[in-house]
Amino acid sequence: MPRTQPKSTGRSTLSGFLKGVGYAALLSILALVVAVAVAVAYLPGYGELTKRNDLGQMIRVRAANGQVLVSLGPSFGQWLTYDQIPAEMRAAMISTEDRRYRSHIGVDPIGIGRAIASALAKGHRVSATSTITQQLARNIFLTNNRSFGRKIKEAILALALERKFSKDQILELYLNRVYFGGGAYGIDAASRKFFGHGADHLSLGEAAIIAGLVKAPSNYSPTADIEAARSRSGVVLQTMVKNGFITPDTAAQVDPASVRIQQTVNQNSVRYFTDWALPQLDTLIDQTKDPIDVWTTLDPAMQVAADRAVRANAPDGAQGALVAIDRDGAVRAMVGGKDYVSSIYNRATQAQRQPGSAFKLFVYLAALESGMKPTDTIVDEPVTIDGWSPRNAERENLGPVTLREAFSRSLNTVSAKIGAQVGFSTIADMARRFGITSPIATYPSMVLGTSDVRLIDMARAFASVANKGVAVTPYGIRRVVTADGRMLYQHEGDEGRVLVAPWVAAEMTDLLQSAVLSGTGRAAQIGRPVAGKTGTTTLNKDGWFIGFSSGLTTGVWMGRDDARPVGGLQGGTAPARAFHDFMSTAVAGRPVEQFETQVPMPDWQLTPEEEMYGDQPVDANGMQPMVDENGMPLGTPPPDQGSPQPQPVVRPDGTGEPSQQELDQAFPPQQQPRQPGYAQPQPQPRQPPPPPRQPESTPPSDPSQPRPYST
Repeated sequence: MPRTQPKSTGRSTLSGFLKGVGYAALLSILALVVAVAVAVAYLPGYGELTKRNDLGQMIRVRAANGQVLVSLGPSFGQWLTYDQIPAEMRAAMISTEDRRYRSHIGVDPIGIGRAIASALAKGHRVSATSTITQQLARNIFLTNNRSFGRKIKEAILALALERKFSKDQILELYLNRVYFGGGAYGIDAASRKFFGHGADHLSLGEAAIIAGLVKAPSNYSPTADIEAARSRSGVVLQTMVKNGFITPDTAAQVDPASVRIQQTVNQNSVRYFTDWALPQLDTLIDQTKDPIDVWTTLDPAMQVAADRAVRANAPDGAQGALVAIDRDGAVRAMVGGKDYVSSIYNRATQAQRQPGSAFKLFVYLAALESGMKPTDTIVDEPVTIDGWSPRNAERENLGPVTLREAFSRSLNTVSAKIGAQVGFSTIADMARRFGITSPIATYPSMVLGTSDVRLIDMARAFASVANKGVAVTPYGIRRVVTADGRMLYQHEGDEGRVLVAPWVAAEMTDLLQSAVLSGTGRAAQIGRPVAGKTGTTTLNKDGWFIGFSSGLTTGVWMGRDDARPVGGLQGGTAPARAFHDFMSTAVAGRPVEQFETQVPMPDWQLTPEEEMYGDQPVDANGMQPMVDENGMPLGTPPPDQGSPQPQPVVRPDGTGEPSQQELDQAFPPQQQPRQPGYAQPQPQPRQPPPPPRQPESTPPSDPSQPRPYST
């Protein structure tokens, strides 16, 4: 017979096992108590936990009217104490996230047990059972990984938080630090982002929407899916009824569909502006980790109009850019392309393209400063300078014309003559004086805009003319303040540097207005005084229009990024129409301002051919010339081969530069011969321009025939 073990031996084994389990449990409890005690000792004080710098710096960019354009980094609102938080908000959060919050010790054994039982019954993974205290511990001290070790640490920290702080303090910390999506941390940031006001006076419907965000901020965000947010808020309201926080009648009185969600600015085109403006903070303020509000110059309504104008008018396959500058230099709108999402390249501030005849602004500024007048007569005739022979778009010459007519018709031969007379380096210096920062060559064809420039620089130059010859410097940041109202930076306007005499700027405005009234820029008319200039480059690669009215200067560029030709693109077509569409909205609320100079209507009109070809250069056969990358016709020797570069003058003994007196003695000044066909300053009273030239096909005795237009 086999021997059986005594019952006492089995009982002793079971007793030993139970004792071992008891000792292990006791040691675990002891270890937990020690761990919690240590955690309590090392927990920061309550005041430290109310500081949210550990979440990163918040930069909130605001428009000129205070509307938030974009928030970078975490967004914080005002810290609300427990008493300042509406009871509806507290009840909604407890009901949704932790209905036994007031009774548990930091962890919820009942909730854990139910979650385990449900998982075993359904064969699913254990669902999340974190209490509000555990969520707070995770948000402040831990990460969101799902490891078992992290859950143990989370529970220990939750128990420690419950030992060190009251329930009200923990709920206050939680509601001011929890993430609600869209970069918003805390209920006040969420309320301001979604509803446009602080969280201290949230309605029940608004509180239900915010409470519903914690579960899945990206899915239930009102700015991403407003219907999903409202549907989720209905679930929150029913949960509050079920848990006894509100009555069914109270819930029935709330209509989630009536909750007003704050509309946000389309961040697509706005990002072109913020990408340009925000890097300037490095030079404006000292480095800080405090949350800051950056108040900018951008006008949201103008930005929407600018984006619409570029999208509606840019030819298929082409890009467009627009920048609008106020009279003090404040940038009111900036569009760097059709779509920021597909291309972040800012063509308003980064791209360098040939401006075509828009560059003639500097040619005629130099001419006016040298003494010429808009009514002075100059001969439009064939001209050759260092082997370069520019031609007008109409392939014909008009003979004697006024400077005003030459500018309005954008006559290339006249611009070349002016350049030869005043000096190509003088024109380049004028462009640099007015803010052109890209390199400018001084070969003869530069008068037709063959040097690459930036749109914002060209707009700046035109704005300085509109400002009566005083420099305008574009800026985008008005002031920078911290969340507590401390001023870090305030823009201060300067007196401005005088670039040209006021009468030169007035006469230039005369010419620019004439170009819009009856020249190549007629499509830019908006029913009030406008001054501006078109620009078109060879083979229609670039189209420009830059002009000003009622204190606002706007520059428009259109073309392809790969610089391929765009059929039908001229400065007087799509860019001028985009200018018209934008400015009609942008200056609608501004008073009509007359320019100081009154421009008489000319006695000539555009021909259909000139309206079609605008200011494009053409060759003798009516075709646009093939040019190299410098704008010189192929086969033309480089400029430096035509004339030697000046050498520095030194004394014969090599001791340095001679004085002006020594130069005058060595080289007596001589009267320069007058060159035929070139306009000369006239000190005597100017005579009125000659009567309109009759076309060859019309008998001189018939004055009723219109004068042909040739560009």
